[in-house]
Amino acid sequence: MTSTFRAACIQTNTGRDIAANLTAAADLVRRARDDGADLIALPETVNVMDSNRQELMSKVGPEQDNPALNIFMDLARETGAWILAGSLIVRDDGAEKMANRSFLIDDKGAVRARYDKIHMFDVDLGGNEVHRESNHYEAGPKAVLAATPWCRLGMTICYDLRFAYLFRTLAQAGASVIATPAAFTRISGQAHWHVLQRARAIETGSFILAPAQCGEHPGKRLTYGHSLIVDPWGNVLGDAGEEAGFIAADIDLALVEEARRKIPALTHDRETELTIRS
Repeated sequence: MTSTFRAACIQTNTGRDIAANLTAAADLVRRARDDGADLIALPETVNVMDSNRQELMSKVGPEQDNPALNIFMDLARETGAWILAGSLIVRDDGAEKMANRSFLIDDKGAVRARYDKIHMFDVDLGGNEVHRESNHYEAGPKAVLAATPWCRLGMTICYDLRFAYLFRTLAQAGASVIATPAAFTRISGQAHWHVLQRARAIETGSFILAPAQCGEHPGKRLTYGHSLIVDPWGNVLGDAGEEAGFIAADIDLALVEEARRKIPALTHDRETELTIRS
């Protein structure tokens, strides 16, 4: 593995039209590759966002011969970049629920790893904004750590960001870069997005790649944008703001070793007993 590479995070405003979504995403991937990116990460649900469950289920199909996945595989071959399709909504034939699945694709167009979102976004944010992902999606069964030519990549999706133990597990297993593709709501993003991304980087001494959705989507859903690249010391190397586009940064993995040497918290776990006093 080489110790340096260039990473990019794509920021999109995905809607109901899958073909239009993929055309826009592919254009940004090509632009990021022209900027020198070796690993290009896309946001959560990059193929389609639709507030109507029945309409959404009618639009998505199984992983096999999935048009969106095929496009990103072809794009990886075309550009020679590794692509993280942050997540695609897929549905196996006959399945009652969909899967929110991330795909890591190598420069030859082969899928190297898959990860299904573990933690379901079941929340009530106030102001009539309620989300119940568990009604629509099957939760993933396991964490995934994937090998790339540069590093071991931990794979997470959006709401996973709030579960520090998952990031710690990935880092202790060897992840030096962790991806958090997201469609973070605007209301929670304004309050928590930056601080959580920086915290996960600091806690694990890892680079964080956080490609995100932005703007207004079907059903008047608002996402926060602000795709981020954060270094292991918690410094923000790139912030995409609120509009569609991309950010890129040079990743020096020596900074991971340095951060973990300075503060080796990943090696300091201790068994803890809880005493409750009334």
